[in-house]
Amino acid sequence: MTYVVNEICIKCKHTDCVEVCPVDCFYEGDNMLVINPDECIDCGVCEPECPVDAILPDTEPEAEKWLELNRKYSTGPWPNITRKKDAPPDADAFKDEEGKFEKYFSPEPGSGT
Repeated sequence: MTYVVNEICIKCKHTDCVEVCPVDCFYEGDNMLVINPDECIDCGVCEPECPVDAILPDTEPEAEKWLELNRKYSTGPWPNITRKKDAPPDADAFKDEEGKFEKYFSPEPGSGT
């Protein structure tokens, strides 16, 4: 089992999860985070830290489609992030929006830390 980040993170990008991860398996895109499923040790400490519930165990049916996206961007262009950052100033405005992947997903890397 591993954990994945889903589209709820898009445009919210809270990094509370990064702060508690014991193996630094988070990677930062322009407007979301992903988890490297091969580095994740399945400890689950990140899941309750996400204020918008964007982290799921891969055993959840809706997590399946996010597993490959997490793998793709965590093993390629996106830098590892190891420290908490401020969320975007407009994060709360996007928290409950539906269809964020189609509207806002960006394959561009984040700044990393």
